[in-house]
Amino acid sequence: MSLPFYQRHHDHYDRTYRHKALQSTVSQYQKETKSKSAVYAQGSAAYARGSAAYHRASAADFSLESSAAYSHGSSSSAAYSHGSESINKLAAAYRLGSETYDSNLMIEDQSYKMSPKAKRAKQNLVSEDKENEAIDYSVPIFTGRYVHFEVNISGITDTEEERIKESAAYVARRNLFATGEGVSVSKVAKSVSEEEHHEKKSRKVAIRESAERVALKKTLEDTQAFHKKLNQDKLLHPPEFVIKPRSHTIWEKQNVKFHCTVAGWPAPRVTWYKNNVPIDVQAHPGKYTIENRYGLHSLEISECDFDDIAQYRASAMNVKGEISAYASLVVKRYKGEIDASHLHAGTFSMPLSFGVTPHGFASRFEIKFVDTFEVMFGREGETMSLGCTVVISPDIKRFKPDIEWYRNGVLITPSKWVQMHWSGERASLTLTHANKEDEGLYTLRVVMGEYYEEYSGYVFVRDADAEIPGAPGAPLDVQCLDANKDYVIVSWKQPAVDGGNPILGYFIDRCEVGTTHWTQCNETPVKFARFPVTGLIEGRSYIFRVRAVNKAGVSLPSRVSEAVAALDPADRARMRSHPSAPWTGQIIVTEEEPAEGVVPGPPTDLQVIEATKNYVVLSWKPPGQRGHEGIMYFVEKCVAGTEDWQRVNTEIPVKSPRFAVFDLSEGKSYCFRVRCCNSAGIGEPSEATEATVVDDKLDIPKAPGRIMPTRNTDTSVVVTWTEPPDAKELVGYYIEASVVGSGHWEPCNNNPVKGTRFICHGLINGEKYIFRVRAVNAAGLSEFSQDSEPIEVKAAIAAPSPPYDITVLESVRDSMVLGWKQPKATGGTEITGYYVNYREVIGGVPGRWMEANIKAVSERAYRIENLKENMVYQFQVAAANLAGVGTPSQPSKPFKCEEWTIAVPGPPHDVTCTEVRKDSLVLLWKEPVYTGRSPIAGYYIDMKETEAKEEHWRSVNEKPLQKRFLKIAGLTEGVSYVFRVRATNQAGVGRPSDITDPVVAQTRPGTKEVVVNVDDDGIISLNFECDQMSPNSKFVWTKDYEPIEDDSRLDIDSKGGKSKATFKDLGEGDLGIYSCVVTDTDGVSAGYTIDEEEMKRLLALSHEHKFPTVPLASELAVEILEKGEVRFWLQAEKLSGNAKANFVFNDKEIFNGEKYKMKVDQHTGLVEMIMDKLEDKDEGTYTFQLQDGKATNQSSLVLIGDVFKKLRDEAEFQRKEWHRKQGPHFVDQLGWEVTDECNVMLKCKVANIKKETHIVWYKDDREIMVDEEHDFKDGVCTLLISEFSKKDTGIYEVILKDDRGKDTSELKLTDTAFADLMNEVCRRIALSATDLKIQSTAEGIRLYSFVTYYVEDLRVGWVHNDTQIRFTDRVKTGVTGEQIWLQINEPTPQDKGKYTMELFDGKTAHKKTVDLSGQGRQFRLLILPEHRYNRARVLGGLPDVVTIQEGKALNLSCTVWGDPTPEVSWLKNEKSFVSDANCVLRFESGKNVSFTISAVSTLDSGKYSLVVKNKYGTETSDVTVSVFIPEEEQEKNNEDKKTKA
Repeated sequence: MSLPFYQRHHDHYDRTYRHKALQSTVSQYQKETKSKSAVYAQGSAAYARGSAAYHRASAADFSLESSAAYSHGSSSSAAYSHGSESINKLAAAYRLGSETYDSNLMIEDQSYKMSPKAKRAKQNLVSEDKENEAIDYSVPIFTGRYVHFEVNISGITDTEEERIKESAAYVARRNLFATGEGVSVSKVAKSVSEEEHHEKKSRKVAIRESAERVALKKTLEDTQAFHKKLNQDKLLHPPEFVIKPRSHTIWEKQNVKFHCTVAGWPAPRVTWYKNNVPIDVQAHPGKYTIENRYGLHSLEISECDFDDIAQYRASAMNVKGEISAYASLVVKRYKGEIDASHLHAGTFSMPLSFGVTPHGFASRFEIKFVDTFEVMFGREGETMSLGCTVVISPDIKRFKPDIEWYRNGVLITPSKWVQMHWSGERASLTLTHANKEDEGLYTLRVVMGEYYEEYSGYVFVRDADAEIPGAPGAPLDVQCLDANKDYVIVSWKQPAVDGGNPILGYFIDRCEVGTTHWTQCNETPVKFARFPVTGLIEGRSYIFRVRAVNKAGVSLPSRVSEAVAALDPADRARMRSHPSAPWTGQIIVTEEEPAEGVVPGPPTDLQVIEATKNYVVLSWKPPGQRGHEGIMYFVEKCVAGTEDWQRVNTEIPVKSPRFAVFDLSEGKSYCFRVRCCNSAGIGEPSEATEATVVDDKLDIPKAPGRIMPTRNTDTSVVVTWTEPPDAKELVGYYIEASVVGSGHWEPCNNNPVKGTRFICHGLINGEKYIFRVRAVNAAGLSEFSQDSEPIEVKAAIAAPSPPYDITVLESVRDSMVLGWKQPKATGGTEITGYYVNYREVIGGVPGRWMEANIKAVSERAYRIENLKENMVYQFQVAAANLAGVGTPSQPSKPFKCEEWTIAVPGPPHDVTCTEVRKDSLVLLWKEPVYTGRSPIAGYYIDMKETEAKEEHWRSVNEKPLQKRFLKIAGLTEGVSYVFRVRATNQAGVGRPSDITDPVVAQTRPGTKEVVVNVDDDGIISLNFECDQMSPNSKFVWTKDYEPIEDDSRLDIDSKGGKSKATFKDLGEGDLGIYSCVVTDTDGVSAGYTIDEEEMKRLLALSHEHKFPTVPLASELAVEILEKGEVRFWLQAEKLSGNAKANFVFNDKEIFNGEKYKMKVDQHTGLVEMIMDKLEDKDEGTYTFQLQDGKATNQSSLVLIGDVFKKLRDEAEFQRKEWHRKQGPHFVDQLGWEVTDECNVMLKCKVANIKKETHIVWYKDDREIMVDEEHDFKDGVCTLLISEFSKKDTGIYEVILKDDRGKDTSELKLTDTAFADLMNEVCRRIALSATDLKIQSTAEGIRLYSFVTYYVEDLRVGWVHNDTQIRFTDRVKTGVTGEQIWLQINEPTPQDKGKYTMELFDGKTAHKKTVDLSGQGRQFRLLILPEHRYNRARVLGGLPDVVTIQEGKALNLSCTVWGDPTPEVSWLKNEKSFVSDANCVLRFESGKNVSFTISAVSTLDSGKYSLVVKNKYGTETSDVTVSVFIPEEEQEKNNEDKKTKA
């Protein structure tokens, strides 16, 4: 069997059914459902062309029958196919109503020819038998579309998986919702011979088919180009439920199945929840079955029981968002006998008497809101959260409520701006980034079955701070209207705040979805709050925002609009939905042949839909005759009264049937017309529009009138007004308020409100305000209305609500005492009394109401006299206040008037809770009216959690209480409790009182406590403040929770929101609990207990305040300041602004003057006195006396004897130091250190140096000449002494001086100080010693080591094989320059061994060792005569020391020897030295060495070394050159330097 024609040739679904992979999918559906209903695929608007024929196929050979019928429940299969010669289509085989299915059944090579009939003789494929005809849905069959369908099959527009899903989803829907009605299609019977008659084509048919192929090829190319350009990512849309799951009420052990259908792109993922917990199928095998059949989602629950009673949620999610749908399940149990035959496979048939209520267990639910949100104020960009705790009675755990949120009556759905949460007890809504669009009346609706309750509160959102001062507020509510292929109209609402300057206009910005680049759409600001945006790219999605501008600057941008795609509305509808063919029972098939290659006709219904000063928007309908291809439009204009038509869009034709014309002259009249065009040409123009004047058709509204403010609450006022006359398209109204006399206006709303009434919140209680209103439409804002009359913000009063919980406190033969609870709402003022009514109840029928009292009773207990004994009565009570008598209470339950003869007492009454905190409260009650046969002995208090059962009542006290109040502690924060009281006497415990209203243990924000205060006069008082008072609120003080009647011990003074209870003389008679209650508030109260310990503390504190002292943080002390000044100071813990101090020296007051500088710092409590200089006459006692109001204190300091002298000396030293530091001075005094080169460096650190500062060094009062002036780098001055020795002992001094002064630092290097320095020098020299080396000499062997330089204080010792060497003529030691040596003449083998040189620095011995024992052949060579003879050596001629006068010539010479000839080099101060112009070095004939300086100077002083070297050894000869200056010249140079200094 092939597919029905409307499935195979549907433009949207035929490609799915031709896919091979679909066969197994459809087969699986048919096997599971086993439904006898017909299966049809969903259709769309486009169908393929071709002549249609219906064929009947048998199971054996699929032969064609003469006629075909397609009907529900048939056991045979029907096949249908059509096409042209060039197409061979595969049709999926379906079988309806049979038990087996052959998945391999396919139709092969079913080709059909086009009908040769002319268009005027269209063939109707409906059966010629008209008796059963039902013309409900007609599907046109167009020819020539097969090429297009083959391309669709190849996957140009959709993936294969998506095609399967789209088609099979419809199959699943039809299987689920089919009603069993048959579907039949009749057609004209044709014989095989008749079909063969059309196989031969005429020439006309062949030409027509060729033309169709050419046209369709062009259509295919256009389609491919369109889909290439179309970015499907911009067409994503969030999930939406096409069919939501519905709630079920079933009987126990039945199966239930929830269904839902979800649309969205990309395909959403659906998750099922039970009471907001994801359902885990694996954790409950066999219990749950979750299926997803191509868009149809289901959850099946098997054998339901009471644990399955719950709220179930289907959550659909894709990349664009998430949406949920809810359904509830109620499982009922039938208590009677049920025939088991009624139960089968999830269905249940019961008589009507077994029906259940839509609520499951309860016919009505009581829904209460606790911890509600009040009026809220926020600012743009902030996060705001509002919520309520919901209490539902009765509490059916498995039946959950539907939570809905509304803004201004419109249901709110979750989005990126709004988040909702339901915890099972608390519903909350969070505005993640508040905007003015979020302002409005928010309503929480809790739905239980058909019953619901609501709670509402207003949310105000103010403008964010402008980036530019004076800039207007941001526009709001940006929307996109009338979107088309290349244009969209953007609308918005004007802001309430203009920044103090009129708004000049608005800028519109657009941004392509998926990017962050914003483009401004208009160059000049537009004033009209609608603007057509053109130039959009077809197929792309955009978002928009608007900015307001005035002369101060541009506002912040508005919230962005919802994304809109630039598409034709029809294309957008097809993209966002899954269209299905209507189900009408019978299908009427017609054949229609569209015109192709035809110039389109003129558009119709052209009209101007909007005209402003800036633009005109045109709208029209496409022509009826437009050919097979798409069309575009040209728009023309002309000045009214002329025929000079000009084309507006000359370059690019318009694709949308909408167009905005700009650049028109304001005030002129224009006519417009439109032409269509396609590839065949440009059509005739449409009819021209009527003359349109370029001007705003919509006028700015006039000002509203009759502004009437009325009182509402203590922070709000109701403002009403009348609509302005001739108002058109009003968006809403803005209301502003101003405190009388301030001249400053503040907006009351930031989102225009509809209607003519608004409640202005956030006003200051007691202030007088005036109000004004202005209207808003797209053209702009009206002028302000006239100011209203001033009104004082004050709560309006109303009649109180009904009392409740009426009970009988005592009953005798002819009277009864009633008790009741105070109304929950007092109406804004105190209750003045109560009125009681009663009626007789005879045989269950109540009589008429009668008044029990004419004069109002003030107590909540009243005795009704003159009743009939043994008569049953009902009672009702009404409360009264200044506004009048409120609504009477509900009738009480019936009570019988009879004598109470019981021995136990009656119930206590008027049980109330006060001083409620998070962990405690105080319970109060009144004694029973009926006391029983003996006096009341006490009371028992019971408590339980509100939701707990009756058996959970527990007693608070074990022994009866004598008093009628109790503070109950140990409560759990956030838990709701109820309480009751029972009285007891000798006969026993009586009936309990009525339970209290539920009380939640919590400390409310802003709760204040009673504060005890002791003033400066020692007066003790209790103080209480309240910031929640109404105009009629009063402070009521009680002692031990009884009214205070004796005013001889306590004075009470209340003003505004403060009350003060002052004790006249606190004593034992005042011990007790003092409580303060504020009437006409929500239970504002607090208490304070004064026991014996607290009384003693308060009395001691009172005494301190009567006779106060100034507390000191520190006693009087003294210190020396930097300049040598003496500072006396003390610090008090706290001083007032009136504090003062007296300063006393030796019992005489001293005052501020030249010698004494006195200061008192009240902020820090610091009191100080500074003396410029401490002299001998200042020895004595110093005292500071403080006075701060009535408080006084003093502190003294004694400075005499050694204490005074020490302080004086230190002051003098500091004074000198300060003066010294005013000029150049030493920070660190002169000291020494030994460098790594074993030189001594004298150094000191200086400060306050400038360029002109000089430094002079002295030794033993003789100036040391320094070659270079010091640059004071890093503030350090140094003097380097090379080769320090005994000759450098002495006293060194350095002087700093300039025009500001001078400073001196001295260093003594004598005796012990010199010895310490020499020890350090010797240590450094010893550390500088090189390793011992061996040298062969003419006499024998020499062991030697070099040091930096040698001083006599360095003691040298030699050890041979751990034995001290005795020096003889053969073995001797010595020092030559920096060489320390040991000479062994004529060595023998006994001289082998380890040699150690010991250098002793005065504290430590430093050793150097060399081993001659293992030298072997080398040792023998050392002692050979040839070796000793041929080594390089200096034969003589150089003196050890040369002293020469400056300017003289120096000539030194000597002879060297060695074989081979030695190498000669010179050193100066251990550094390489070469010949230059000043010094000439010569080596001649291999043995003569000379050293010549023509004119020596002091720079030539130093140690010179001649080094000779060959392969047998090296020898060094040292000579020290010292250049001196004659004494006369030296003295002259010193005098010159001193003169310069």
